[in-house]
Amino acid sequence: MSLTKILDLAGGALNAQTVRLNTIASNLANAETVAGSPTEAYRAKRPVFETMLTESKAGLASSYGVKVNSITELQRANPQVFSPDNPMADKDGYVYRSNVNPLEEMTDMLEASRAYESSLSVSSTARELMMRTIDMSTK
Repeated sequence: MSLTKILDLAGGALNAQTVRLNTIASNLANAETVAGSPTEAYRAKRPVFETMLTESKAGLASSYGVKVNSITELQRANPQVFSPDNPMADKDGYVYRSNVNPLEEMTDMLEASRAYESSLSVSSTARELMMRTIDMSTK
């Protein structure tokens, strides 16, 4: 595998983890929001990753990586809270909170940041190897 393909692979992983981290940040920013109905309430979002694999004519993998296929909403129920004084309350006095679980989001953020760091380390190592190769060829 060439070093440029390693950089492409690491770059794709960095992009995917950036989307994941941005989605988590959006979820955490909306964790305490309320709405007047369950359909208006914020729903936590998750990126859906897709592996990419293209085969060469010889049947060997020639390109691979990961990309974000879509961003989906979690379908778990939004908690219903009795708050008749809230201006957003429905006719029964309930507001609906987001279905974001901050603990789950923080755990996911730690995992995503570790994956981002790993991809960054791979790209830094590949760049360093390329620079050493160039230095060796000029001597």
